[in-house]
Amino acid sequence: MNRQFLRQAQQLQARLAKAQEELENETVEATAGGGVIRVIMTGKLKLEAIHIDPQTVDPNDVEMLEELVLAAVNEGLQKAQDLAQEKLGGLTGGMNIPGLG
Repeated sequence: MNRQFLRQAQQLQARLAKAQEELENETVEATAGGGVIRVIMTGKLKLEAIHIDPQTVDPNDVEMLEELVLAAVNEGLQKAQDLAQEKLGGLTGGMNIPGLG
């Protein structure tokens, strides 16, 4: 039984490693302000790009731009976390394993 358990653990570890590698290569996109701010993040929560429509930049209202960027980044983080949960959740049986999500 110990060998079978060890083999299953090794298979799970290999599947988790593959899923994590896939997350590094998958991206999610989030927008704010009707699409004037767009962010792209990897499934590993790395911010890849921020696109800002030049017409959105108003030197007299920097606060609004900051709020839109913040909203887009937070939405991107949530989407990336959801993607990670989708990829890893089935493998871990819903357990929250630190460093995997």
